[in-house]
Amino acid sequence: MSAFITAKGVGLDVPNFVQTERSAKSFLSTLLAAATSRPRREFRTILDDVSLEAKEGDRIALMGRNGAGKTTLLRVLSGAFRPTRGAVEVHGSRQALLNLGLGFHQEATVRENVFLRAAAMGLAGRETARLLPSIMDFSGLGDCANHRLAVLSSGQRMRLGFAISTSVQHDIMLMDEWFGAGDAEFVDKARERMTDRVQGSKIVVLASHNFQMLREVCNLGMVMDYGRVVYFGPVRDAIDAYKGIYQASDEYKARHARVGRARAGAVQAVGDGGDA
Repeated sequence: MSAFITAKGVGLDVPNFVQTERSAKSFLSTLLAAATSRPRREFRTILDDVSLEAKEGDRIALMGRNGAGKTTLLRVLSGAFRPTRGAVEVHGSRQALLNLGLGFHQEATVRENVFLRAAAMGLAGRETARLLPSIMDFSGLGDCANHRLAVLSSGQRMRLGFAISTSVQHDIMLMDEWFGAGDAEFVDKARERMTDRVQGSKIVVLASHNFQMLREVCNLGMVMDYGRVVYFGPVRDAIDAYKGIYQASDEYKARHARVGRARAGAVQAVGDGGDA
C-alpha cells in the first residue's frame, strides 16, 4: 500500500497546573503558603482543528513562530502523542527525528544503548545486531562500545543518536529542524546521509526557519499560529504567509513601544513643568 498521512480536525489539550498568586510578606509566610496551597489544574489547547493530507512525493515545510505547535504536531503524526480530538491515519513506516536521545540510559553501555534506542524505534533485535557495526562506524564510537553512556560528551551522544535514528530508510520522515551540530567532519557526513534519507523517503514533513533550505527541499508549506493552520499550499506562498505573520507582530510591538515612549515623554514633560 502506498504511503500517506491524513489528519482531520486534530486537537490536543494538555493539563497545566497553575499556582494561585501569593503575596510574600515574609520568608516564613511564603514558605508556608508554598507548602499548603494547591495548584489549580487548567487545560491548554496546543493544537486546534488541524487538518493535513500528504501523499507520496510530498515534501511539506512546517512553519510558525516558537510555540505555534509545530513540534507537537510532529509528535502527533509520529504517534508519540494521541490527539484529544479528531483523527490521524498514517500508512507507511515512519521515523521522527525529534529527540535523538529517546530510549537512552545513562548507566548502560554504548552498545546496549544502541539496542535500547533501536527498540524504541520498533526495530527487532536481530535487525539491530545486523546494523550495529555500521552504526558504531558512522558515529565514530567503536572504541567506546563498552563505555557507559554517562561518560560520553553531549556531542558524542548526539552522534550516536543520529547514527541510530538514520540507520534505516523509512517511508515517512518527520523532522524538527535540519541536523547541524557537532564537529565539521561529522556535520558533513550527517548532511550527506540526511539528504540521502530525504530523497529516499516517500513523504517528508520538515519544521524549520531556514527559508532557503525549505525552498530547496519542499514543494508544499504549512503555516501554523497559536496551534491552528493559517495557510497550506505551495511552499513559496507559505513562506510569504509566514513572513506576514511575524512582520505584523514586529510592527505591532514597535507601534506599542513608540506609544509607550511617547507617554513616558509626556509624563516627564508634565513633571518638569510642575517643578519649574
